[in-house]
Amino acid sequence: MKRGKFESVLTLSRLRMIQFLMGVLFLYILFMSFEIPLVFRTADSESDEGSIGFFDNALPKHVLLETESEEFNAASQPSRGVSNSFSRTPERRMREFKKVSGLFFNESMLEDIDGTNDEFSVLHKTAKQAWTVGKKVWEELESGEAVASTEPETNKRAENKSESCPHSIRMSGSDFLKGGQLMVLPCGLTLGSHITVIGVPHWAHPENDPKIAMLKEGEESLMVSQFLMELQGLKTVDGEDPPRILHFNPRLKGDWSGRPVIEMNTCYRMQWGSAHRCEGWKSRADEETIDGQVKCEKWIRDDDDHSEESKAAWWLNRLMGRTKKVTFEWPYPFTEGKLFVLTIQAGFEGYHINIDGNHITSFPYRTGFALEDATGLAVNGNVDVHAIFAASLPTSHPSFAPQKHLEMINKWRAPPLPDEHVELFIGILSAGNHFAERMAVRKSWMQHKLIKSSKVVARFFVALHGRKEVNLDLKKEAEYFGDIVIVPYMDAYDLVVVKTVAICEYGVRTVAAKYIMKCDDDTFVRVDAVIKEAKKVNRDKSLYIGNINYYHKPLRYGKWAVTYEEWLEEDYPPYANGPGYIVSSDIGQFIVNDFEKHMLRLFKMEDVSMGMWVEKFNSTKPVEYVHSLKFCQFGCIEDYLIAHYQSPRQMICMWDKLQKQGKPQCCNMR
Repeated sequence: MKRGKFESVLTLSRLRMIQFLMGVLFLYILFMSFEIPLVFRTADSESDEGSIGFFDNALPKHVLLETESEEFNAASQPSRGVSNSFSRTPERRMREFKKVSGLFFNESMLEDIDGTNDEFSVLHKTAKQAWTVGKKVWEELESGEAVASTEPETNKRAENKSESCPHSIRMSGSDFLKGGQLMVLPCGLTLGSHITVIGVPHWAHPENDPKIAMLKEGEESLMVSQFLMELQGLKTVDGEDPPRILHFNPRLKGDWSGRPVIEMNTCYRMQWGSAHRCEGWKSRADEETIDGQVKCEKWIRDDDDHSEESKAAWWLNRLMGRTKKVTFEWPYPFTEGKLFVLTIQAGFEGYHINIDGNHITSFPYRTGFALEDATGLAVNGNVDVHAIFAASLPTSHPSFAPQKHLEMINKWRAPPLPDEHVELFIGILSAGNHFAERMAVRKSWMQHKLIKSSKVVARFFVALHGRKEVNLDLKKEAEYFGDIVIVPYMDAYDLVVVKTVAICEYGVRTVAAKYIMKCDDDTFVRVDAVIKEAKKVNRDKSLYIGNINYYHKPLRYGKWAVTYEEWLEEDYPPYANGPGYIVSSDIGQFIVNDFEKHMLRLFKMEDVSMGMWVEKFNSTKPVEYVHSLKFCQFGCIEDYLIAHYQSPRQMICMWDKLQKQGKPQCCNMR
């Protein structure tokens, strides 16, 4: 009886407890239904004010607000006081298509520099002039005036094609000499074009130049007779040599081989390819031909055809007393003091060179060049040119617009800028007319999943070109692909350093990246491997990673000479080679601040400049220098992190190998 009463009381207590808990749960759900929208509105408000997340930690608050204000004023956008669901997309699009660098150039602070005692004033004045001219050019582009100004030139070319693109050109020896030993081919070459040069090689002369003749004490001078003939391309930027599309170098008295030779090569982006030598032996039967022609014809004795078997047979026959009739197909094609007629013809697969009616050599086209790029013929050395005649030239001006290089496909467009943390920002230095190089980068390593997902951001940094049509095409390219940041100054080789500062500015203010990488548009980057290399360093430390030169001395003579006025010290500071290096964001912020205060020392070699700036930063906060040979300066090495001097074709090849084989492999061809 008592047990029954106890159980009924216990059951009633449980029921009341369950009812109480259900009531509490109902009140909690009701409270959360009001609280959650308030939380989201608060978070959106904080986000709109730029005061949450990574950006607060990465940037000083006043810098972020100032940058955002400049962006909105430039784009004439409404206030940020709209709801998040509508404001996010326009903000991302506006920032994505911000194609002009936000780098601030304080012109007024340069007014008092007279250039008499300041060792840096010349470069600063050059930068100021380039910036002033570039600002005007960009304003014309934006307003549409540049389009109107180019129309008369276009119409004039259309009305008088024969004048701008003649079918043939002839020059006498005296005219060629007056023109600096250069024949200009305004529209380049096309299939079937040919150039004929009539000349006479000089008699050999004693050569004492140590670069050519390494003579020991008491030895007689080396007798030398050689000349070079080059198909050259237009200059890409001021201060850079024109590319050698075909370098043809006959050496009549021989070289280190001791026999007369003909050497051919190309020089792409100031980097020579592998030399192709014809030494008198006919190309092997299994060697590839060029349009059915062998690469090298024979001009040497037929009792020594440069094979081990023939040498053994030759010695055996000599020991046995057997004689053999020695014949030549024809002698070396050039003779001192004797007239020659040389013809270069453009075929399907390469250039074919005939001398005095005989085919001597064929040279395959190398990647990076097109026939229309060959806009000049230069002849120098121990030769007198009597006449030059070029025929079957293109009669219409080739299109320098990027249509032939650019593929206007959505797949190659840059993804939107992310709202969240960016680990790495890659700034790629490029020149205005490097359309093919940029397209190759877009189709290769910029397709990496980290870049496509916006966890890593990559942008090209391009200054303005001297030709208006290039700038117009560049503007269209920037608007379509959304991956170009235009630094509004006139491009010059000595001012590449300004683009590097612009990369730092974009990396710290627009992207707010942890690491900032600089590379060139002919540099192949293994994105994931580069990030892993940076993460080896403690995240709290400032870092500088690359192929670092220590105690490197400035060259005082030659093409890359640096005067004592430009650089007084005996050594450069430690600096990473320019094709690719990484700095932490605090170093980037320091560089931008010093530049805008006109406290940043500019030097014409941008990689040395970065080493100089990092050294200055290191005096206030320790920097960890990380040296790695895998940031390859010259070409490509096994297990590379970056590879330099890669042509567009090599870029695509390396990306294909990386995707299919899962490991980095070089594509050593041009």
